[in-house]
Amino acid sequence: MRDPTFAERKEAAENAKKAMLERFRAKPAIDPALAAQRAEQAKARDAKRAAAEEKRKARIEEEKTMRILEAEMRAAEAVAEAERAAIAAETERLAAIERAEILAYEQKAARDLRYASRKARQK
Repeated sequence: MRDPTFAERKEAAENAKKAMLERFRAKPAIDPALAAQRAEQAKARDAKRAAAEEKRKARIEEEKTMRILEAEMRAAEAVAEAERAAIAAETERLAAIERAEILAYEQKAARDLRYASRKARQK
């Protein structure tokens, strides 16, 4: 067995290139009806994708609107809760003031009673 020479290898490479070129040139031309059908399919596919994209955008927009509404509702609930807490705190403050006034009145009444009893004992 002998090794191929440089010229033989070069000739084999050229023949391979020619064969590939012939195979490329030998491809049949695309049928115009088939090309039109493929173009219609591509348009339909693009239209379907565009419709799906619009549907996705609408869904995203709806979700965004829902999140905004939920956030507004939570904010309104927080404001209402804060108002309820403020009313409860004010009620508690007024009750504490009233309790303090009652206590002061009772203490004064007890002091006056002691004073009156002491005066009565001195007579």
